[in-house]
Amino acid sequence: MVIAVFVTIPYDKSEALARELLKEKVCVCINIVPAVESLYRWEGKIESSKEALIIIKTKDSLYGKLKVLIENNHPYSVPEIIAIDIDKINPKYLEWVNREVNAQPYSQ
Repeated sequence: MVIAVFVTIPYDKSEALARELLKEKVCVCINIVPAVESLYRWEGKIESSKEALIIIKTKDSLYGKLKVLIENNHPYSVPEIIAIDIDKINPKYLEWVNREVNAQPYSQ
């Protein structure tokens, strides 16, 4: 199954995280939505932040590795990582996802 994973992150950190995830082949595509204003409760106060939203497409079987990589490369102590199952998908897009994320990670 293909999933979409939503992560908010400071915009200036978004491309580096996206490139790391793609390099490790734990996803096939990442969209960076540059202007998101987030309002949230944190440590008893209402906070707001200007962030980017990254939308990551991957396979459900890679979620665990993807989550660990996000946590290890994200500047927040509690990053938002929300995954949604995609139950309707273009079959050719699904073939591409399967082909790309089943390949071995790139070496440096």
